[in-house]
Amino acid sequence: MTSFIPDRRHLLSALTLAPLATLWRASTAAAQSNLPPLEQPAARTKAAYFARARALRDQAVREGDQAYGAVVVRDGVIVGEGRNYVVLHNDPTAHSELLSVRDAARRLGTRDLSDCDVYSTAVPCAMCQGALYWGRIRRVYTEGGSEQGIAPRLGC
Repeated sequence: MTSFIPDRRHLLSALTLAPLATLWRASTAAAQSNLPPLEQPAARTKAAYFARARALRDQAVREGDQAYGAVVVRDGVIVGEGRNYVVLHNDPTAHSELLSVRDAARRLGTRDLSDCDVYSTAVPCAMCQGALYWGRIRRVYTEGGSEQGIAPRLGC
């Protein structure tokens, strides 16, 4: 008679993954409920979204960081925003577009932002283009750029 001895990896995953998944869902829900509301423009226009991105850019400059700002818009409502924190946080990846996508995903509770547009004060770098692509952002509008907006793509 042979007895079944489970592989340690299976036993470990069975014991740890279920509680971790529960903790992750709870922490995600708590993080979403603790987020402060975003400032919304009076008008739902491209100019208003760019004005909010510029306000974020100006705030970054006043506090000693690089001059970039971005907002994520879904159905006419700003659902995420970001400004550069590269200098203040000593983080070379803390770009406004990347942080705005993270903020939107956290607030919406999804990584699929295919029904969202980004309004940015500058043309996104290759790293930010990658984040916009993987977040499935529909269109990116940049100041002085195309009125049509561009779809994010890899291989910039």
